[in-house]
Amino acid sequence: MFQVGKALIAEDVLKEEFVCNLSACRGACCVEGDGGAPLEKEEVEIIEKNLDAIKPFLRKEGLEVIDKEGFWYADTDGEKLTSLVNDKECAFVTYDERGITKCGIEEAHLDGKTDFKKPISCHLYPIRLKEYENFVAVNYHQWEICEAACFNGKELNVEVYKFLKEPLIRKFGKDWYNELAEVAKQWKIAE
Repeated sequence: MFQVGKALIAEDVLKEEFVCNLSACRGACCVEGDGGAPLEKEEVEIIEKNLDAIKPFLRKEGLEVIDKEGFWYADTDGEKLTSLVNDKECAFVTYDERGITKCGIEEAHLDGKTDFKKPISCHLYPIRLKEYENFVAVNYHQWEICEAACFNGKELNVEVYKFLKEPLIRKFGKDWYNELAEVAKQWKIAE
């Protein structure tokens, strides 16, 4: 592990290669899994404030779940997660003409209806964050549905932290990211 600021970064974040390949996976990470997308407290408030602007971008099934159950729920650990349609896909999932998942929150953002892009947990995937009292763990989540992304990353020679530069800067700041990139560079030299 490496430390940058108050973050402990798993070696895999610097070592493993990854570039999403939506034509292969079709956005399965928005559909598969055992829960919705993790939401930070502030994100729940932001989505609540922007929900009316987001709703026109959602599917009927997502709207029904949101209207009936709300757009988030708490799991057994008390973590807030996006609601699910049929205990499967995120309530904010939409599909393009090719059947590839899109995010209704992001679609509203791209259309200029909100300033909020999407939950940071989605933007950072395949990185997962775990907040502790004095630090945050930054881990790489390996999942078989992302095999095409791993192959794509190897072909393009792009490590996870490079692929996720924008969301890492969004979460931790540009100075933090620059320090992470320097740590990665020094680590590769030492290897």
